[in-house]
Amino acid sequence: MKVRNTLKKNSDFRRLYAKGKSAVNPWLVVYCRRNRGGVNRLGYTVSVKLGHAVVRNRVRRRLREIVRLNAPKLKNGYDIVVVARTRCVGAEYRQMEAAFLQLCAKLGLTREEEA
Repeated sequence: MKVRNTLKKNSDFRRLYAKGKSAVNPWLVVYCRRNRGGVNRLGYTVSVKLGHAVVRNRVRRRLREIVRLNAPKLKNGYDIVVVARTRCVGAEYRQMEAAFLQLCAKLGLTREEEA
């Protein structure tokens, strides 16, 4: 089984919220900050306000899958936190994926395409 590089500690999340860059759209908020390692560490925040556990877990699973499939497009060496907003509950997968990629591009996390 593959070991994931995730953010778990509350202090890591707080540091990212306070000192990291952020980008917002109606579906998601993405925070990022460079880390000293050569790999990306990811964290996900899905508030209780979004709904019951089943709803929150579905949103969290979608976000993890979006990040997993688009990881090769992202630069390495960043701590990233993805925060789901209320519209995520009713959003389609493609909308959430487009929103994530748009925010990553805005923050400069995406790699330039080789032509």
